Amino acid sequence: MIPNGKFIISLDFELTWGVIGAKDLVQYRQNLEGVQRVIPELLNMFRLYEVHATFSTVGFLFFKNKDELLKNIPAKQPMYERKDLRQYGEYMNNMADDAKTRLLHFAPHLIELIKQTPGQEIGSHTFSHYYCLEAGQTIDEFIADLEAAQKNAERNSLKLESLVFPKNQYNEKYVEAAAAHGIKVYRGNPPSSYHQLRSLENENYVRKAQRLADAFLNISGHNCYTDEFISRSYPYNIPASRLLRPYSPLLKILDGLKLKRIKSGMLHAAKSGETYHLWWHPHNFGVNQKKNFAFLKKILSYYQELQHNYGFKSYSMIGLVEAFEKQKRP
Repeated sequence: MIPNGKFIISLDFELTWGVIGAKDLVQYRQNLEGVQRVIPELLNMFRLYEVHATFSTVGFLFFKNKDELLKNIPAKQPMYERKDLRQYGEYMNNMADDAKTRLLHFAPHLIELIKQTPGQEIGSHTFSHYYCLEAGQTIDEFIADLEAAQKNAERNSLKLESLVFPKNQYNEKYVEAAAAHGIKVYRGNPPSSYHQLRSLENENYVRKAQRLADAFLNISGHNCYTDEFISRSYPYNIPASRLLRPYSPLLKILDGLKLKRIKSGMLHAAKSGETYHLWWHPHNFGVNQKKNFAFLKKILSYYQELQHNYGFKSYSMIGLVEAFEKQKRP
């Protein structure tokens, strides 16, 4: 296996399709509109610091408008019991088709920018931002979603080989289905109990508070992963290490602790030859952009320091899989 530590970045690129409910959409509108500036700036920074990343992209984003999307939706669609999770049907039919609305739902121009940037991977965040553990949907509907995502990618001269499950919801059956439809690697969840799989209905404030505290204090450990752990199953599982939480005026006094928490995990991975996996959503950077990019710059500068001192190396998700498979070849 690879002797040096590995640095993975994955971004959940979803726009409005990942927002739950009309109230959330109003609250997040500025974040979502900001993505038009965030993606080009991320790509510039990744290019500057020679960082490879995976943009796990909702399939809906590939289309130019509502009409194009409606012509390509799968025949089987999830009918979640929670109506606010339903992307099809009433929501889609009533969706406006003006320029401002399209910017909140579609992003073919941004996907093309990612495609043109060396070292960046476009992975899958499912076709419709599919919720695998929510009541009302079935494995057959998930398979239809996977097939639609791959077909859509092929139309855009892409092959989807990595997957980030929306809301980090999955189980063994869904992972197996993903493998049968071209997925070689997915982002699993950290091992701590408050990161374990639950539906949205079964989430609670205690678990959320534990995850928040863990962003600043070393409660769950470094959450770094050995080559043997990542490659022991198929598809490969590269669990998350840390969510890069966006700048918050209320929590800005803790930014030093947040940075220390991330850097300590990166250092551990670099020294031990393990993998550190950082993730976030582009829309997390949609507001307070200068603050967020300044914080990211500190992380990427530290990555370069670790690269120089320990051979720490950046990979996209599929890039790491390719490196593993290359090592296995005679």
